[in-house]
Amino acid sequence: MSPPPRDDNGRGEMPFLDHLEELRWRILKSLAALLVGCVVGFLLVDSFDVVGVLKRPITPLLSQSGGRLLFTNPTGPLLLTFKLAFAAGIVLASPVLVWQAWSFFRPALYRQERRLVVPVALSGVVLFGVGVAMAYFWVLPLALRVLFGFQTESLAPIITADAYFGFATMVVLAFGAIFELPLVLLLLVYLRIVSAAFLRHHRRLAVVANAIVSAFLTPADLVSMVLMMVPVQFFYELSIVLATVLERRRAREAAAEREAVAAGEA
Repeated sequence: MSPPPRDDNGRGEMPFLDHLEELRWRILKSLAALLVGCVVGFLLVDSFDVVGVLKRPITPLLSQSGGRLLFTNPTGPLLLTFKLAFAAGIVLASPVLVWQAWSFFRPALYRQERRLVVPVALSGVVLFGVGVAMAYFWVLPLALRVLFGFQTESLAPIITADAYFGFATMVVLAFGAIFELPLVLLLLVYLRIVSAAFLRHHRRLAVVANAIVSAFLTPADLVSMVLMMVPVQFFYELSIVLATVLERRRAREAAAEREAVAAGEA
């Protein structure tokens, strides 16, 4: 397919039916990449002790079951393997998925928008990875130790694989998502949708929203909620600082441009 004609800002124009045809092929290629990724993911999960790596945060607390998670359904291990294979498939196919999405939307973006997409996407991936790593290595083990410390004289845990992986997945993905907060807020400031003054003015509302979202994203326990609220509020304050820096830089550039125009007219 020949590239669409572009205007002065580098945007491409394409008929509607051509858009649908291109979208169809992009989706088919993405599904094919996802299928291949899932097959490879299944082989990896079946060949390596992926479950052992993922349950490492709770392993020291499983003394009664010999360090193993339990299952109550005969299909439990198989379904868990399929779920992990699907998750691994998404990760393995993500470069192709991102490339197909970028190739589809790229002609509709201005040059300055295209320059912004790559650093924003890379920053988002890095921040998400840092959040996931923090949850896996620090937050999840700490939350589990605290939760297992209640009523130990009267209660003994029976932890199934479904219960643990459901809990761990929610915590890990939630922390990966909240680490995107500074990037999202900074992008909104860059697009002039919000400002640093707006963020400062609504700080108290942000605290309330933080508590509600943290309670929704984490399992129903106070420990995980607090462990999420603290970094979210920190990122909100960091976003205010970064937004202030960005606005001051933009003001200096605007002032320099006005001075240059005034000097040229003189």
